[in-house]
Amino acid sequence: MKIGDINLEFLGHSGFMVKVRNKIIIIDPYRVSDNIPKADIVLITHSHNDHCSIRDIQKVSRNGTIVLCPVDCQSSMMKIKNVEVHIVDKKEILDFRNFKIECVSAYTDNRHHPENEGWLGYLIKFRQNVIYFASDTDLTSEVKDLSGYGKKDNNFIVVLPVSGTVAMDAITAAKAALILNPKIAIPHGFGAGLYGTIDDARKFVELCKQNSVKAMILDKI
Repeated sequence: MKIGDINLEFLGHSGFMVKVRNKIIIIDPYRVSDNIPKADIVLITHSHNDHCSIRDIQKVSRNGTIVLCPVDCQSSMMKIKNVEVHIVDKKEILDFRNFKIECVSAYTDNRHHPENEGWLGYLIKFRQNVIYFASDTDLTSEVKDLSGYGKKDNNFIVVLPVSGTVAMDAITAAKAALILNPKIAIPHGFGAGLYGTIDDARKFVELCKQNSVKAMILDKI
């Protein structure tokens, strides 16, 4: 999927690949295909094994790949050879010259993703293009605070969970999309046989449509 100067691809479940300039950024790879190119940067949102899958991170990494992750992923990262691990926290902004990556809080009101864990979502910013990967979160004040990106002249894309039980369900995610006012809203957290299903993703798209928010399900590559 082409978004301005950025390419966005769905890797399944909560995994995505972003191509910006000559860099490949992969977020939360889980059970990814064998033909996925090696990443320059890997973003890990939290330590649950469907987001911090050592096997998949190793699969998409090469010698020198940069891995950004919260502190509780650090011990797991030690199992991966030849990568450059950086521990990051909410509100950090990393400047990679041609683009920036901003870390934002991701947590839920239930026990599955407590706020004190310091788990993350990410914003990838390149010129007027902004992609928000929410990870497993509820409709928190931190999520609502990002609505300014939808009010400016940005290509603002939001990737929101629809799994329910452990994070937002399709109804709450559609409310989040309405508040954020993106150019396009994309569901994640479905199709891996864990929590969310393709029906949850379809429900999200339909609810967004009713709210005049453009939404779509990306095909897994």
